[in-house]
Amino acid sequence: MLQNIRENAQGTIAKIIIAVLIVSLSIWGMDAIIGGFSGEPEVATVNGEEITEREFLRLVQIESQRRLAQMERPDPTLLDDEQIRREVLESLIQERVLTQDAAEQGLALSDADVDALITQMPQFQVDGQFSRDRFVSTVRNLGMGVAEFREAMRKQYVINQIRTGVSQSGFVAEAGAEMLLSLQNQTRDFRTVALSAEDVAAQVSVTEEEVADYYDANAAQYMRPETVDAQYIALSLESLADPESVSREAVEALYETRAAELVDEERRTAHILIEDGDEAEATLAEVQEKLAAGEDFAQLAETYSADVATAANGGDLGFAGRNLFDPAYEEAMFALDVGDVSEPVTTQFGTHLIKLLDVRKGEAPSLEELEGELRTELAMSQADEAYAAARTELSNIAYESDDLTAPAEALGLEIHERSGVTREGGEAPFDHAGLVRQLYSEDVLADGYNTEVIDVGDNVSVVARVKEHHPARQLPLEEVEADIRAALTEEKTREALEARAEAVVASLESGQSLAQIESVSGQWQSYSEQGRNSAELHPAVVGAVFALPRPEADAPVYGQTLTGRSEMVVIALDAVNEGEVGSDSSELKQLRRFMATLQGQREYTAYQQYLREQADVERP
Repeated sequence: MLQNIRENAQGTIAKIIIAVLIVSLSIWGMDAIIGGFSGEPEVATVNGEEITEREFLRLVQIESQRRLAQMERPDPTLLDDEQIRREVLESLIQERVLTQDAAEQGLALSDADVDALITQMPQFQVDGQFSRDRFVSTVRNLGMGVAEFREAMRKQYVINQIRTGVSQSGFVAEAGAEMLLSLQNQTRDFRTVALSAEDVAAQVSVTEEEVADYYDANAAQYMRPETVDAQYIALSLESLADPESVSREAVEALYETRAAELVDEERRTAHILIEDGDEAEATLAEVQEKLAAGEDFAQLAETYSADVATAANGGDLGFAGRNLFDPAYEEAMFALDVGDVSEPVTTQFGTHLIKLLDVRKGEAPSLEELEGELRTELAMSQADEAYAAARTELSNIAYESDDLTAPAEALGLEIHERSGVTREGGEAPFDHAGLVRQLYSEDVLADGYNTEVIDVGDNVSVVARVKEHHPARQLPLEEVEADIRAALTEEKTREALEARAEAVVASLESGQSLAQIESVSGQWQSYSEQGRNSAELHPAVVGAVFALPRPEADAPVYGQTLTGRSEMVVIALDAVNEGEVGSDSSELKQLRRFMATLQGQREYTAYQQYLREQADVERP
């Protein structure tokens, strides 16, 4: 077991566990990982184990904050609190079920196993050796004690073992993968002829009566929406900031603290990439053994690296700064000293051995170049307190006033106007859903009050009121007649094309040639060995071609499809060419792995669902 732990501690499992712990701690807190809150109100019990109200409310709060952070303009009124509470409770129930299942299966780590796992984790190592100081510092940053962290590691590891075991058990029959790949690689030979709107134009006409009937039947589509003309005042942090009031000394002090951060550092690395596969582990071990024996990194890269673009050049990737490579690669790159070779680093491309070849640093911009930016930053920072006070004053005065004149004069703000604001919004600041919702509230719309102070983003606060309300009204027929006539013409054209195409297909199926059909002016256009991903043809044509049944006895199969508002295509499928599948091709291997992974994920999902259905869950 210790050997298995050593292997897992170096790879993806360890990273997953650390990530899970960080997320769990940030959301549930330590008590939710190592135990509940005894003697506290509960929101549910799972097989007799409590989910306390405290941990539930903590997660509800964090989940609400997470969703607000995802909004371009955070607005708590847009949150569905009931939905959040339901989803949070279900996630806690599922976590309890998995934890209990791991315990029932007897999956556990001894103290020695936990220690071995921790000491082998790269997150707690310095120069390849376990560092107790690094370990304690990292654990404390998570808000935990060492004993708590060890217990949390024990729990998360065994849960992850179940997840990995079930997910990796996915199995796909070789014949199934080969059949799917054969279908994917299948090509077809066919012909097409297009029927255009011009071919049926003589059949299409729209009368005044039809326009009027359509208008009456679809009156709701031809309404001028309800709008308001609004007045508003805006208070911004930027307007309160005065860069000229910032002293030269303050600017110089900030520059000194920032100078080191502003120096661009670039690192030149070389790498040996080992792609994932059955031989990956053996190849990696062989390369590491040769490096340990003193063989040249560049020569080994040329021999072993799967990165064909750099292998011939010793794996050299040149100089690069931050945010250019995969995060795992970047982290390793900036942790190396010149000449050092990293431990194996896993990315989406495979496993890398990285060597740091050189480091170069640029020069920091001069104080004169940055003075304006730094002065503005300091002014904005100094204005924070004034902005908070002014926002409070704005809120109080606006609440007590019948219009915007008093708050505008008190704070030296200008009253702006915006017309045509609908319930869906308008130009800024009425592109903020919360402000628009208040504008259309009964207090503001009907009773004439000011809105509350709404923070519309970027340290801007707005108060608005309705100047004039314009109810929704029916647009006269004269204004929309042209649109209705165009819609009816398009609809009738499409119907006529479909009828014409059906008649052409029927004639072809009866044995007539295309030249014998008077209603068709075009000629067949032939296509050979076209695949499902053909970029040469309209997607609707490709879809229709591959939806047709296989021709029998050299007799074409006919079909049709609409490719636009005014074009119909008739198709004659002549032949189906079986897709080639190499029994040992990389494409087939990749498909098998993908299908097995997908099946494993389905099985794990089903396993979770089974555990959830079998659990005895009670809610007070």
